[in-house]
Amino acid sequence: MEMEVVGDVASLDPDLLQLPELSPLALKSNPYLAEELFSLWLSLPETGRLVKNLLSDAKMGTSPMNATGNSTSINVSTTNLLPSMFPAASTPPLSPRSSSGSPRIVKQRSGSGPSSLGSPLKVVSEPVREVIPQFYFENGRPPPNELKEQCLYAIDQHFYGRLGLQIHEFKAVTKDICKLPSFFSTTLFRKIDASSRGMVTRDQFVNYWIGGNILTMDLATRIYTILKQPDLRYLTQDDFKPILHELLVSHPGLEFLQSTPEFQERYAETVIYRIFYYINRSGTGRLTLRELKRGNLIAAMQHVGEEEDINKVLRYFSYEHFYVIYCKFWELDIDHDFLIDRENLIKYGNNALTYRIVDRIFSQVPRKFKSKVEGKMGYEDFVYFMLSEEDKSSEPGLEYWYISFPFLLYYHVRTFLCR
Repeated sequence: MEMEVVGDVASLDPDLLQLPELSPLALKSNPYLAEELFSLWLSLPETGRLVKNLLSDAKMGTSPMNATGNSTSINVSTTNLLPSMFPAASTPPLSPRSSSGSPRIVKQRSGSGPSSLGSPLKVVSEPVREVIPQFYFENGRPPPNELKEQCLYAIDQHFYGRLGLQIHEFKAVTKDICKLPSFFSTTLFRKIDASSRGMVTRDQFVNYWIGGNILTMDLATRIYTILKQPDLRYLTQDDFKPILHELLVSHPGLEFLQSTPEFQERYAETVIYRIFYYINRSGTGRLTLRELKRGNLIAAMQHVGEEEDINKVLRYFSYEHFYVIYCKFWELDIDHDFLIDRENLIKYGNNALTYRIVDRIFSQVPRKFKSKVEGKMGYEDFVYFMLSEEDKSSEPGLEYWYISFPFLLYYHVRTFLCR
């Protein structure tokens, strides 16, 4: 209960002393007399014992003190301890107060609760045992019943009257139920058909999609879970090859490459290198779920799944971008061993690079080469270099060149501060 302290210790209200032997008017005319009487009462041994008994009762939680309104009564068995200066039949006087108030006298606010003069030790309630609902699920949060029923209804529509679906019949399930791009169908099918029976039954799909709680995952987590190996917690470049193979086979904008397997292979490699160049900012070759969510790859995958003109998908999948990169590498690789050296790279951009820049690149300061041949740059290394050269404003491009030439960073910072 909230209490409001009223009064002041230095001033006393004679009306509250309740002394029948003395006239209140006499006390009001001589307030120092009331203070002397109160001090005398506090100095008596009987008063000290009474206070100790009251404190002991308060600590034990059996305080006999209670208050109602502005009146206070003390109901104890130790009435014989009252000072002899007051009649035995009279009640002990309350602590005096004046109009300005006293901290010993409190005003009760409206409401119910323990006594305002009671010990705060007594106002202790038993802790309420609150049941905390489960918030961690090892395999993800189970789907709500309503969402589960809707998904089961859609599954029944696709599997109705069939023992199961074969791989060429699985695209509708991938797009309509799983909400994934159609070129994920083969990868998803083989993920569910672990025994390679060539067919996915309704129960198999329900166990994987609903039982595995993939239904409740966001799109990035779904793609990450489907692509990655079961025993790993990251994606590698090889994990993207199956979906790119299906994209090359099924996308109408890439049909013309079906007669040139070499270009198909190089296109898939270039797309993967571009993905890891922009998304894998740690540069470890291990793409984490956090990096996947922070990048724009998921949106690009959805775009390429809906757009028939592959060149309109500028992020990662554009065939024109691949063709420019590959042809530039082919021009520099004079002996066509798929490796280029310093003398080859110096010719890049009509000899736009200096020997100092080329030496810095081949010293592998900005990035370690993936090529296993000493003093040679492979195709992946060239893709990283060209992307950094052509788009220096991008975050990986800035990092590539500032690591190569730290004084450039100093120059730009100094120029900025001097403005």
